[in-house]
Amino acid sequence: MQKKRIIVCDAIHQKGLDILAENQDIDFIDASKEPKDKLLELMADYDVAITRSSTDVDQKFIDASTSLKAVVRAGVGVDNVNIDGCSKNGIIVMNVPTANTIAAVELTMAHMLSCARSFPNANNHLKYDRIWKREKWYGIELKDKKLGVIGFGNIGSRVGKRALAFEMDVIAYDPYIDPSKATDVGAKYTKDFADILACDFITIHTPKNAETIDIIGAAEIAKMKDGVRLINCARGGLYNEDALYEGLKSEKVAYAGIDVFISEPAIDNKLLDLENISVTPHLGANTKESQEKIAEQAAEQAINAARGTSYPNALNLPFKESDMPDSVKPYLELAQKIGYLAAQINVGYIKSLKIEAEGDIAEYLSSLTTFALVGSLKESLGEKINYVNAEFVAKEKSIDVSGEKVSNLSEYKNKIKIKLTTDSDTIMIGGTVFSDTIEKIVSINDIKLDFKPKGKMIFFSNQDKPGVIAKISTIMSEANINIADFRLGRDSHGEALAVVLTDEAVSKELLSTLKSIEECNWVSYASI
Repeated sequence: MQKKRIIVCDAIHQKGLDILAENQDIDFIDASKEPKDKLLELMADYDVAITRSSTDVDQKFIDASTSLKAVVRAGVGVDNVNIDGCSKNGIIVMNVPTANTIAAVELTMAHMLSCARSFPNANNHLKYDRIWKREKWYGIELKDKKLGVIGFGNIGSRVGKRALAFEMDVIAYDPYIDPSKATDVGAKYTKDFADILACDFITIHTPKNAETIDIIGAAEIAKMKDGVRLINCARGGLYNEDALYEGLKSEKVAYAGIDVFISEPAIDNKLLDLENISVTPHLGANTKESQEKIAEQAAEQAINAARGTSYPNALNLPFKESDMPDSVKPYLELAQKIGYLAAQINVGYIKSLKIEAEGDIAEYLSSLTTFALVGSLKESLGEKINYVNAEFVAKEKSIDVSGEKVSNLSEYKNKIKIKLTTDSDTIMIGGTVFSDTIEKIVSINDIKLDFKPKGKMIFFSNQDKPGVIAKISTIMSEANINIADFRLGRDSHGEALAVVLTDEAVSKELLSTLKSIEECNWVSYASI
């Protein structure tokens, strides 16, 4: 039997190499020290590649990898992987999302303690300046302090548990979890972000997406108590760095512990000029144990993928695009977009998702359901959700997922409708595809509309009365937000719905102003 071939493109822990060597049906090469041009020459002969951040899985890499079936990214981030390009070539992309969990949790606790006691500064003062000045380094205790945890998932929840052991008062903010996940471990759960801003310490553990970039900016810092301490060991850009700099400089923020930056390596970042901050060079996964786990899991995933037995943590579809009828692909993409759109409009802990399909497309209901589920969970889980694990994640979160073939009673040849229920509300969004490729949203909550699911969008539901459009336009104009398109619909019960497409991203303050319009029922913002 011909051996399966695996190439290791970047350096991994020896444990991973040992696992590859132990399997008699696997032939592997460690090409981590090869120049990148030489690596491309080698790629044509291998079934699976293990990469890290040093190798870009770009179009050149994909074109050179004529036999490649799968790529295993030994780590969480896949910023250097062209997932769409891999999908078009039938290459499965996998990552290793949980191996560094404990390392990230413990680094967060280290930064939290540094924020409380200024250990790095005291160390440098004594060790390098040779000054013994105890009175300069008065800190505070963690005991009885309020810790706000933004994102109470795999890492955030473990940080919360450890903070509880320090006798801190832990408050969890995460619209995408069941509140019992926090309360069961002794933390408090809140839906009010103001509760987080009132804490003594704040740490953030969310994916980096449109909702979470700059989730803490100047306005949020201004609302915090004087002397707050901030930690970020998740992703650069979750705290606005300019606002954080000003907060630290004014000492509104007493201290910060930062492991990640917008641009890395961050050797010239102005935050490094400040004394009241401890910084580390993106060390979240940098422990011997986590590197060993990452290499071990990456090797095992690569072996399974080479054998074709399983594709754990796959981030794209495990089949070639050519295996599916061309007429179906746009509906799968539309189902995912509608799920993503619904989760942004109807923010909250997802309780159920139902998809209805009418027409010939209903024969692919199972695949449509998977895509819709991935879209709806992407808003909260980011790169952690994929087509392989979506069903299991839904079960873990007790999300009721269903699909139904319905009679073709609409004016469309094919149509899908997704009903997403959260702990806040229920929203229904219908869509179809015109001319085989043009995706359109045709209804929201049974109000007929017509717009492409693309761009920056404000959704404004209101009582159907004269003058509302003028009020919306005035507010947008005063905020210097250009309206790219304005789509309207209304029902027979006196409710109207506007979809306002904008050229610029919309602030929370603007949404709040729109919500203050007397006729407004609800307003949401989404971006695709």
